[in-house]
Amino acid sequence: MVRLGRAFGRGLGRGLAQPKFQGIRFRLGVALALALLPILLLGAFQAQQQFRDQDIERRQDLQLAAERTAASAKARLDTTSVLLQALRPEALELFCQPRLTALVTRLDGLDGLARVTATGHTTCASQALAANTPPWLMDARSTPWFQRLRSGESTVLARAPAVSGQEPGLIVALRLERPLGAFDGAMIAIIPLTALQPDVDDPALPEDSEAALTDAQGRILTATDPGAFVLEGRTPLAGWVDRARTDGSSIFEADSDGRHRVFAGAALAGRDVYALISAPAPGLLSWARLNPVNLLLMPLAAWLAAFLSVMLFSERIVVRWLDYLERVAAIYARGRFSVRPVQAVNAPSEIRVLARTLDELAENITTRDAALLASVEEKDALMREIHHRVKNNLQIISSLLSMQQRALTDEPAKAAVGDTRQRIAALALIYRTLYQSDDLRYADARIFLTELVGQLIASESGRGHLVTSSVEADSLVVDPDKLAPLALWLVEAVTNAQKHAFAGRGGDLKVRFRVQGEQSLLEVQDNGPGVDETMRAGVGRTLMGAFAKQLRGTVEMVPAEGGGTIARMTFATPEAIIPTDAADLGTQPQPRR
Repeated sequence: MVRLGRAFGRGLGRGLAQPKFQGIRFRLGVALALALLPILLLGAFQAQQQFRDQDIERRQDLQLAAERTAASAKARLDTTSVLLQALRPEALELFCQPRLTALVTRLDGLDGLARVTATGHTTCASQALAANTPPWLMDARSTPWFQRLRSGESTVLARAPAVSGQEPGLIVALRLERPLGAFDGAMIAIIPLTALQPDVDDPALPEDSEAALTDAQGRILTATDPGAFVLEGRTPLAGWVDRARTDGSSIFEADSDGRHRVFAGAALAGRDVYALISAPAPGLLSWARLNPVNLLLMPLAAWLAAFLSVMLFSERIVVRWLDYLERVAAIYARGRFSVRPVQAVNAPSEIRVLARTLDELAENITTRDAALLASVEEKDALMREIHHRVKNNLQIISSLLSMQQRALTDEPAKAAVGDTRQRIAALALIYRTLYQSDDLRYADARIFLTELVGQLIASESGRGHLVTSSVEADSLVVDPDKLAPLALWLVEAVTNAQKHAFAGRGGDLKVRFRVQGEQSLLEVQDNGPGVDETMRAGVGRTLMGAFAKQLRGTVEMVPAEGGGTIARMTFATPEAIIPTDAADLGTQPQPRR
């Protein structure tokens, strides 16, 4: 029961020493994290929804900004168209050039004014244009804008072909007609593109927004940053103009200037000029920076606060008391049951119940251990008494045989009774060895064999010549049942040596016991005359063979080197027993040689 209690304690200790990821803290933390996960998921879902709403609002803002840009530029162009309408009569007067020159000088955002005939020739122009008339204005018959006016369009906008020394400009051409509606040429105003430069200072525009004006083919007329309107640095933006022409505005996305951008375009005037706004496409994280507290930090802070609060309270209410009970159980596992979990009186009711159960378990184990120890001590005392009485009875029998031996006159009969008395004395020695040891369960063969040889030599020391003996034995702790055949075999071997080797002369007796793994060897060597047929065929030899069979061994009689005989028994090594305490044997075990 003591072994069982120790094994249970070791098992309990191993059960308490669980890895951290299998403990209550880890599992409670995982369960809590999963329970609070919907908070984060809800926050993420709300953030995604608000991101989509914000993206829609952003696109609408871009579209409105494009329309405002278009309206601003359109107002400029409309003003120029009204001016050209007002100048139609004056363009035919004698002082046309001075009047046009004066208007260009007084009005901002005009590079020149001119009158073109129905044949495409310039009849009147402001001084700057007259002094350096560009080729497209000297003969405008083949230009696209002139062809469109001739075909019936009232107003045409077109980019002025680049001329060295002149700033890029935009042509605003107004159709002139005779009284009957025949084509009579055009009034032309040249507006510098810098005057039409879109404004990106609108507070409604996102950061890093750019603005531009394009022609009907999507080519940039003017822009705050031309690179923001070129796909991969080389392909002009196109394809959106048709949608803007049909719907009045258009929104699309494209990669430009190494970034993904959102574009919003709006028709500016007819189908010739368009306003285009470009802004970086918002990412979720970039957008979240606009409102990080409500959309990211607040849900995360709520999750962390709930997690830490529950972990803290679970630590204070549950885990620390379980750690305390674990320490108490570890003390119980080491066999100390005097400690009681008294501190658990302040714990929650469930923990107090567990502590009370643990306390009752320790009390019951203490009571049962005391009862078991008392019972074991009582049984041990009874067994010692039995062994002592058996030894005494065997000694009485040996004494009776000794008296009978002295009364006999027949020498063979006396020798037979003496041999029997020695065998009984050997058995008595076994019982004496057991009750004198601290533990009745085992005995050391080395100690027993040494005492037995000494007893056998001493019993014959007064009846003949001197016999010396020596014992070399390995220590082997075995069950007492294995000692009986071992002792009886040794008695027969020593008796044979005394009868045949030492009779009338004395001698030297050597006993060796060797444990060689699974096989053990017991030898009795004398320095007598050697092996004779009497030793091979006698009763002693027969008994030696019978005792050897009990140990699953064999016997042989071989000559000794230098003279004498060796009686050798080779047998299977008995199962060794490791004593709990070496003092149980009555002596410290010697190491095997």
